[in-house]
Amino acid sequence: MSSVRPLASVALSALALILAAPAFASPGYDAVDPMIGTSGGGHTYPGASAPFGMVQLSPDTDTSCVIRACYAHAAGYQYDDPTIQGFSHTHFSGAGHSDLGDFLVMPVSGDTVLLEPGDPAKPGSGYRSRFDHKTEEAHPGYYAVTLSDAHVRAEMAAGTRIGVHRYTFQSGDAAHLILDLRTSLYNYPGKTLWSSIRLRPDGTITGCRQTRGWAPDRVLCFAMRFSAPLKDHAFVSTETDVAYKGFQGPGRGTDDLAELQGRAIVARFDFGTLAKPLEVKVAISSVDEAGAIANLDSEPGDFDAVRAKTKAAWEQALGAVDLDAPTAMKTNLYTALYHALLAPSVASDVDGRYRGTDNQVHEAKDFTFRSTFSLWDTFRAEHPLLTIIQPEKTNADFIRSLVESQKQSPFGILPVWQYQGRETWCMIGYHAVPVIADAYLKGIKGFDADEALKAMVASATYGPYGGLVDYMKLGYVPIDKEPEAASKTVEYAYDDWTIAQMAKAMGKADIAATFTKRAGNWRNGFDPKTGWVRARLSNGKFREPFDPVSIKYGSDYTEGNAWQYSWFMPQDEGGLIRALGGDAKTVAKLDAMFGYDNSKLDYSSSEDIAGLIGQYIHGNEPSHSVAYLYSYAGQPWRTQERLKQIVDSQYKPTPDGFEGNDDLGQMSAWLMFTGLGFYPVTPGSLQYVIGRPFVDHATLNLPNGKRFAIVTEGLGDAHPYVGKVTLNGKPLTKGFITHADIEAGGELRFTMSATPNKTWATAKADRPFSMSGY
Repeated sequence: MSSVRPLASVALSALALILAAPAFASPGYDAVDPMIGTSGGGHTYPGASAPFGMVQLSPDTDTSCVIRACYAHAAGYQYDDPTIQGFSHTHFSGAGHSDLGDFLVMPVSGDTVLLEPGDPAKPGSGYRSRFDHKTEEAHPGYYAVTLSDAHVRAEMAAGTRIGVHRYTFQSGDAAHLILDLRTSLYNYPGKTLWSSIRLRPDGTITGCRQTRGWAPDRVLCFAMRFSAPLKDHAFVSTETDVAYKGFQGPGRGTDDLAELQGRAIVARFDFGTLAKPLEVKVAISSVDEAGAIANLDSEPGDFDAVRAKTKAAWEQALGAVDLDAPTAMKTNLYTALYHALLAPSVASDVDGRYRGTDNQVHEAKDFTFRSTFSLWDTFRAEHPLLTIIQPEKTNADFIRSLVESQKQSPFGILPVWQYQGRETWCMIGYHAVPVIADAYLKGIKGFDADEALKAMVASATYGPYGGLVDYMKLGYVPIDKEPEAASKTVEYAYDDWTIAQMAKAMGKADIAATFTKRAGNWRNGFDPKTGWVRARLSNGKFREPFDPVSIKYGSDYTEGNAWQYSWFMPQDEGGLIRALGGDAKTVAKLDAMFGYDNSKLDYSSSEDIAGLIGQYIHGNEPSHSVAYLYSYAGQPWRTQERLKQIVDSQYKPTPDGFEGNDDLGQMSAWLMFTGLGFYPVTPGSLQYVIGRPFVDHATLNLPNGKRFAIVTEGLGDAHPYVGKVTLNGKPLTKGFITHADIEAGGELRFTMSATPNKTWATAKADRPFSMSGY
């Protein structure tokens, strides 16, 4: 994005930063565009964050929405909005739900300071400000914009546990800041249960708030310091209309100069006229104010130092992949990699303390506790990608965090959809299980495997969760006792298969046998008369009436219908092909899915149904492996055709570049794998199904010091098919590569063709894994 910097001091500061920058530059860093996905339903934010950072410091264009109306503002920022309300410190990247937006800060200049955000349609009615996209600049770890009403250049940078603001006020203008503790994303009356703020003797501002949002009873604290001394301040409760002004406000003990508690607090900080930009450093903690202060002290340095350190961290993280591709694709892929490295995020303080799923404070003694696990989405490709490029975090942090959360859970189960240690119970399945199993089977063992397997089995056998008591008894989830039963049956069966694989590798034969049997339960949801996965009643009958295209919340399926879920048995696609009547009938049904005429269907009431190609819905996860299933039916060239169709229609290097929300990196990870030419259809199988590449060249710079290169000859629209494939110079006849192939280093070379190769990888022995064969 281009940047307009009208203020001389900002320009000089930027020049100093450029001169201080290292001589090398990461091609990945320069190619990332954080604005991708900020329009429409992408739900990404453009602001500053470190890799997997605790703080996501980003602009919020509107926090006034309530309940369902918040969907477009799930990440706080919506590209088409004309104003910025402020800059808050916590955001989800691409989630299908909204929350966070904690501790909103906004600069205000001049003599009049309004404490309400105001109406976006009425300039000057509050502290929000208009802005022009031409003045925005966004890079990994850095965001800037000029606030036209406030006459302020605003810059954001972030460290691991801190966010740093830099505000350049117009010469001669009085400088003020608003800190609003009332605002949140997914806001509604009564969401803030309690909040506090205090001014400490050394000038540090601290406080906490307790909210009841997507996650119940969430506590978050902050610590804030300024680069210029305060001239005056005011803490105002808009609930009681009581204000404590100046340094003479009532304190509590000798540590406080001013303090206020309540459910609707907004603060004003006055600095007078400033000779140089104002820097504001903020740290957060889910534990207490002391934790926030310690986090603040743990990352010293001014704005430029923090920005430079985080830039170096992003260059290193993005350097896991070196790639060359057409310009638009290169931007899309590096931005996808960037989005895939934002979560799971740090959730423990620098001293190891964190708030767990039981809402108690715990300590991670020899690892960093992570949270923000959108597991129904990310088990598919996001976590498998991290096992390749971030295995050290996968073992030391991610999996240990999952297992510790299970031990702390009042129900004794692994996280479902967790952030800041708190559980939301959003979506279905127990998909922490495949994340753990896939990592273990890939040799990532920096955790207690026995403890992890115990947690996995506990999650899969907790009867009160999602109809599991009936699933264990009947072999399926009955729809008359549990909603979305058809989806739950097949998803549970896949999770069970991954438990069996890990147990088998650990020599736990009894556990492996139990869960191998359960892995076949997908058949109990498959109706051989109609060829669909359907919901069954407790008496064994399939529920009637049945409509395979119906999508309704709380119905037989989760955010989808029979078209998407009838393909979800990744552990046994060969078994499905036989059940459908063989390769030809399977291919015909896949073609019917992609070619379905949707012109008479209205899915507008279902927010997550986006990116339709017939009944293939790329904007939602159940469809993500479907294009690769042609390869299981012996027609890999059809997979190549579909991937071209999907990539061309679903991804663009523009703000509206996602057809659906990114779901904490899953949409991005799908593109990253697909761009390289292969995809993990079945995490836990140790295989990646070959599709077709969208890069001229890519190198995976593996943490073990080896490199795995992907080379494409003849890439272009005139050559949409894979003519031949070699692995380390030898012809590859199989339609997949293994994780061991990648870890060993080497070269995967594609020769593209104008016409399909209808003999490559078509034999049943050359097809990807299926538990019951072909």
